[in-house]
Amino acid sequence: MRLEIFRTLWGYRGSWQQALDEALGAGFDGIEARIPETAAQRAINARLLREQNVPYIATLFTSTPVLPRQSDSPQVHLEDLRIKLDWAAELGPRLVNVLPGNDRWALSEQVDFFGRAAELALACGLHVCFEIHRGRSLYSPWVTLDVIRQVPELRFTSDISHWLVTCERLLDDPADDLSAFIERVDHIQARIGYDQGPQVPHPGAPEYAEVLAFHQRHWESIWSSQEKRGLQTTTLTPEFGPDGYLHHLPFTDVPVADLWQLNQWMARCERQHFHRFTSR
Repeated sequence: MRLEIFRTLWGYRGSWQQALDEALGAGFDGIEARIPETAAQRAINARLLREQNVPYIATLFTSTPVLPRQSDSPQVHLEDLRIKLDWAAELGPRLVNVLPGNDRWALSEQVDFFGRAAELALACGLHVCFEIHRGRSLYSPWVTLDVIRQVPELRFTSDISHWLVTCERLLDDPADDLSAFIERVDHIQARIGYDQGPQVPHPGAPEYAEVLAFHQRHWESIWSSQEKRGLQTTTLTPEFGPDGYLHHLPFTDVPVADLWQLNQWMARCERQHFHRFTSR
């Protein structure tokens, strides 16, 4: 199995051309970014990706990014998903990473929503994965496992840092059986979270060695599952980001680290980690 690492454009202010040049220069294989909202920009970016032969992972938010508009019903989210899947198709993505739904809906609403979302995903002909994320339908491992039991055809993106915050602990108790989820994960977002936050100041800091090891064990379990499923390629996006995730020093508001350097560090770390995993 081969590892492809994608650069996130979350928080990036430059052009896609500049982002691609930097990403390829740093050894990344492609980019993961939000779908442009205008047809003109989608056409420009699609041509750029095609001409440079760079794989793209589309990020899709149902309702509004990043948190959904609270008044939007499941039907509004589904209609928005249908429209944006058509937008994504214009860029020829490797996969579409969907941040779906709302954490406030009852379980019966979640199950109905995902049953219909899975039908839309199948009909569009794209590889669609649903991301686990706070504030969204898949904010909790236990809700997600309940949904899987009733909609087993779903495919997922794992950003388990969110679940650590939701549960306020590492999910490494013998009772924390996430195997039904792991067996359905097709894409990884590699950010290191901890029990009190979704992003450590720096993943290489020794005080966060335990949580880094936990995430890497989780990713290994996904890779093992993917190998058994016969996948030839696995995708991973280092996703350290801004918007309150990145720690700042008090009073000065100075960031404690540079996001691009953090994501490059994570990419190098996981290439080495994956090499060790495949050489075992």
